[in-house]
Amino acid sequence: MPSAGRFVGAVLFGFIAWYVSELFKPLMPEGTSFGRFSEYNAVIGIVLGWVMLGLRSHPNRNASIGAGLTTSAAVLFWGLLLNSIVQMLKLTLRDRYDGPVEAVIGVFQLVIEYGMLMATPEIIGILVIGGIVIGMLSGWAQRRWN
Repeated sequence: MPSAGRFVGAVLFGFIAWYVSELFKPLMPEGTSFGRFSEYNAVIGIVLGWVMLGLRSHPNRNASIGAGLTTSAAVLFWGLLLNSIVQMLKLTLRDRYDGPVEAVIGVFQLVIEYGMLMATPEIIGILVIGGIVIGMLSGWAQRRWN
């Protein structure tokens, strides 16, 4: 069921995911081809903002903050995982892995590698503060318009 809290969470988490993706690009080696990296991550943010935060947006401010932080962590996790799977598939086509088990292990190695690159104060701060603010705004929208 559509609600104001879901809409606010989806739009704002889509923006945060896109912005963090843009901040991540300069951290990668020069010449890396990103394609529609930021747009795909924005879709992840929109879906999780709608589903996770939207279901948990609550009139209680503390519950909304917790839901925002949880959604922020989920956006980070799913963004890292899905982009690592895509990168693993690209590396598989170049015969970088000897077998399927090595490819699956490679996904988690890529998650760790990309996670370490993203562990900058700016990106972590945006995800934490953004999760708190978006959770509060989603809860406010839920109280105000529903």
